Amino acid sequence: QVQLLESGGGSVQAGGALRLSCAVSGYTYSTVCMGWFRQAPGKQREGVAAIDSDGDTIYADPVKGRFTTSKDNAKNTLYLQMNSLKPEDTAMYYCAAVYCPRGQGAPLAAGFFGYWGQGTQVTVSS
Repeated sequence: QVQLLESGGGSVQAGGALRLSCAVSGYTYSTVCMGWFRQAPGKQREGVAAIDSDGDTIYADPVKGRFTTSKDNAKNTLYLQMNSLKPEDTAMYYCAAVYCPRGQGAPLAAGFFGYWGQGTQVTVSS
């Protein structure tokens, strides 16, 4: 059974930083695309960042230059480094994964991903 477990959320002041982690277990595929999504109260879930099997990344415009995603294949862990946080970054953050052959990019589309974590809350105060 595939499980994704996020951690690292918390409360910070604007301008601060957090690093989210997503540990993946039970995944038997050797290649995987992974992504980060977020959902604020009253808003739709939106894509934040994604990384494909080749390590290529894509970011949503609001986070470009501030957020960086990476994965440690040896640890089966995905990371999201968030710098220069803004109050509008406040949301529940989710990681997602799906089998993904090499050469296929990972879009910022929730429907592309088949496995989801439970989420971790990020709150940024002004």
